[in-house]
Amino acid sequence: MALTDTAIRKAKPTDKPIKLTDGSGLYLLLNPNGSRWWRFDYRYLGKRKTLSMGTYPDTGLADARAKRDDARKLLAAGVDPGEHRKATKAAGEERAANSFEVVAREWLAKRDWVTAYSVKVTAWLENDVFPWIGKRPVAELAAPDFLRVARRIEERGAIESAHRIMQNCGQVMRYAIATGRADRNPVADLKGALPAAPERHHAAITDTKAIGGLLRAMDGYMGGFVTRCALRLAPLVFVRPGELRHAEWEEIDLNAAEWNIPGEKMKMGEPHLVPLSDQALTILRELHPLTGHGRYVFPGGRSPKQPMSNNAINAALRRMGFDKEAMTGHGFRAMARTVLDETLHFRPDYIEHQLAHAVRDPNGRAYNRTAYLPERKKMMQAWADYLDGLRLNDNAESIVRKAQ
Repeated sequence: MALTDTAIRKAKPTDKPIKLTDGSGLYLLLNPNGSRWWRFDYRYLGKRKTLSMGTYPDTGLADARAKRDDARKLLAAGVDPGEHRKATKAAGEERAANSFEVVAREWLAKRDWVTAYSVKVTAWLENDVFPWIGKRPVAELAAPDFLRVARRIEERGAIESAHRIMQNCGQVMRYAIATGRADRNPVADLKGALPAAPERHHAAITDTKAIGGLLRAMDGYMGGFVTRCALRLAPLVFVRPGELRHAEWEEIDLNAAEWNIPGEKMKMGEPHLVPLSDQALTILRELHPLTGHGRYVFPGGRSPKQPMSNNAINAALRRMGFDKEAMTGHGFRAMARTVLDETLHFRPDYIEHQLAHAVRDPNGRAYNRTAYLPERKKMMQAWADYLDGLRLNDNAESIVRKAQ
């Protein structure tokens, strides 16, 4: 006889389990503790099996019958409903394990970033990406999915943030490819789809007389020795501030006078080689007895296991009286680019390559990290000598003639 909701509610537990049969293999198992479990008994390939259909009243009578009918349809099609459920569950778990959010958080955990930057990128993803595509499997995401995410950011006027967040999304997708969870990176297809980010100009001193005054002020900096060394090295190597802060001793070959920066630390993702002038080597050899036993060339003041603060260089410049409208840590790059080109007249491709910009030859091929290395070594030494001359007497004309 088929069950009714009234009969189910009136049934009382006993000291033994009771089966309340509904028909076609479905029954409600009433346990001594009062719990009510739906069960479906069936036979598959000659074996008796039982499938759980949920608990009452969370799963009502009508829902239990619908589940039974679905299971019987599978049986009629030659499919074991129990194995089908396991496969469906496994597929759902795999889908969840390969979701964009799961992959992104795994990627984030492997980044060797300072805490402040890690928090910033995590917040970008949590606020602007995960709510929209976080639960989607990375293998199913397409360029329009990421474009919609970027458009939402763009609509609030944060165009630069949209570009940065898409860059992070692209890095997550490349990690998904590397770990076998996606076949391609659809973010790469967004090239040209977003409006160009507004150009940012970093304050820089490019007047030769003013450069001499800046260098002398840096020599007289009264702050910590590590920061002072970073300040003195910054104009000599003119790398990006983040690349300078994260410099590691294992990347620096004092004998070969080279600093080899791995690709994962570079903005363009390609390894970069910085020839070290005699002046740069002197600074590094002065610093080595203090920090050479650790990982970072310029460790943080609070923990030697972390690089120096991302604000250390700019804060030192402010203490010396150079406000953010006059000079920034990034400004050493503009200083070198301008003076090496306009005053010392080095070839622009040498300069651009040393700045780790995307320099290409006439055939469109990207130069490798050692391209024009002998010429760049001469340029870096001439630049260091030129800065020494400015520091000592500001006689730019004579220094230019000597450098050339």
